[in-house]
Amino acid sequence: MQIQHHRKMLILYATQTGNALDAAERLAREAERRGCPINLLSLDQYDPSLLPREEAVIFVVSTTGQGDTPDSMKVFWRYLLQRNLNQHWLKGILYAVFGLGDSGYQKYNFVAKKLDKRLMDLGGTAIIERGLGDDQHPSGTKDGIIICSYEGSLDPWMSSLWRMLNMIKPEFLPNGPDVLIQDTLLIDQPKVKITYHNIENAESHSSTTSDLTCLDIQIGSARSMHSGKSSSDRSRPGCFLKMVKNLPLTRSNCGKDVRHFEFEFVSLAFDYDTGDVLEILPGQDLAAVDAFIRRCNLDPDSFITVSLVSPIEMDDHIAHGSRVPLKLRTFVEFTMDVASASPRRYFFEVMSFFATAEHERERLKYFASPEGRDDLYQYNQKERRTVLEVLEDFPSVQMPFEWLVQLVPPLKTRAFSISSSQLAHPNQVHLTVNVVSWTTPYKRNREGLCSSWLAALDPRDAIYIPAWFSKGSLPTPSLSLPLILVGPGTGCAPFRGFVEERAVQSKTHPTAPIIFFFGCRNEDVDFLYRDFWLTHSEINGVLSEAKGGGFYVAFSRDQPQKVYVQHKMREQSQRIWNLLAEGAAVYIAGSSTKMPADVTSAFEDIVSKENGVSREAAVRWIRTLEKCGKFHIEAWS
Repeated sequence: MQIQHHRKMLILYATQTGNALDAAERLAREAERRGCPINLLSLDQYDPSLLPREEAVIFVVSTTGQGDTPDSMKVFWRYLLQRNLNQHWLKGILYAVFGLGDSGYQKYNFVAKKLDKRLMDLGGTAIIERGLGDDQHPSGTKDGIIICSYEGSLDPWMSSLWRMLNMIKPEFLPNGPDVLIQDTLLIDQPKVKITYHNIENAESHSSTTSDLTCLDIQIGSARSMHSGKSSSDRSRPGCFLKMVKNLPLTRSNCGKDVRHFEFEFVSLAFDYDTGDVLEILPGQDLAAVDAFIRRCNLDPDSFITVSLVSPIEMDDHIAHGSRVPLKLRTFVEFTMDVASASPRRYFFEVMSFFATAEHERERLKYFASPEGRDDLYQYNQKERRTVLEVLEDFPSVQMPFEWLVQLVPPLKTRAFSISSSQLAHPNQVHLTVNVVSWTTPYKRNREGLCSSWLAALDPRDAIYIPAWFSKGSLPTPSLSLPLILVGPGTGCAPFRGFVEERAVQSKTHPTAPIIFFFGCRNEDVDFLYRDFWLTHSEINGVLSEAKGGGFYVAFSRDQPQKVYVQHKMREQSQRIWNLLAEGAAVYIAGSSTKMPADVTSAFEDIVSKENGVSREAAVRWIRTLEKCGKFHIEAWS
């Protein structure tokens, strides 16, 4: 009973892809093993005005894109930046920050660094120096291959955290930093509770509603009941779309498959702006869903509701969400990614407790240990093994459904840049999608869940697609703003919408010029939207040189030497500088590998050359442009 008198440690996380959540949950488990009660919340579930009332707060935050905060952190961060918060606002509050990033990006772990500085400026006291997890961190080697993982930084950082916390606030760790509660005591306490219902008239009730309404209720209920990892699509209204066009944009058998999709609104049309993002909930392979249910000895036709064991303390929003009983199979289909995402390390740790075969239990315990981390990476993440595949590899394991709901990766929405203008297509939204496929080191064929599902849809079939609209990192430009657009490959997607919109606007209003730089491999293979760009670059088109604009394309593999968009930009150095001098905004979209850095460097070279200033001054000039909201990058991996 004594433990109830201890103040809870608060762990707040902001994640975009799930890694920060995984790290936060790991911190929470390690704290609980040391007898420290915790409260684990996403930053968008926490009221920032309560921060001065806490005693100790651990932040786990990822950096997205080009140094951006995750969506779930944006409101919290704006609150922290208020000018009325003084340097004593967090006096007496202990905090620690662990960041997740990729040192391959220019603004490596930028979010964690600025959060740490802001907390310190507000009077907070750091328990320990911030930790910086790096996806490029060489945490070990296997067969001569360097294994990279943020965990290589997290493990030693956690050890230091417990030691320092025990020195500063020993009451948080009543047994010290190294005395652990036996895992067998914790394994009987999943955070999820399943309630089974005996509903005789459920089928007849659902048959009285329309298919669309029934689907809406099922999806909304399932995802509101899920354990909190799929919360991003619950707080805003969604809609249903129907595919009306599925067109290949690349030549067949060329090694890549890029599609143009057109969707119509099935329900009322949602307003969206150019630069916005469409999030789609992909359909799962129903055969895989059924195989998962059979493997786990579950009754697909049983009616369930799902809740958290301690809803008041853990997640009030979920606790009071929809409680319409659902078929178990429906819940799995809409919330649990059983045949696409790879399980995380804790999944293997919990599996080891339920393995009845000794050799399986030992293998799973090894995978979950620090010594087995590199072998687990090779077996699991590198091969992208699915939950279903892992369970089939360990047949003696029978995990309770509560643990499966808690640990199976959530079925996430996939975000795509919108490639249409609603002015041009009032009841439609268009996407430009690269259909993802690859081969693993052991020659296993893999496909992207959402892109391959969309590519396989037949527009003649009545398939309702759940979707949500959100703001991307490319703000909608006013018609009087000159634009310099750089979008190689599928990076052209948002700029197709920009050009469409300005073409409609130009019929009734004077519009500012647009210069667009596009890049692809070969002119006759993957020149996406070729006729569209060329038509708009003709006389009086919004991309025409006669109107002050221009369209320039780089075919990287049509000649012996590689030619990229930055080469074409340098050829148009004077025209780019003229537009920048007139107040143009720069928009860059596409792959997050080298392209954004190379294109930014080209802009800096152009400013240095045409403005007659040093390279350092040109870099500062571009940074000022960024601070003024006229230099935008949207990149994806």
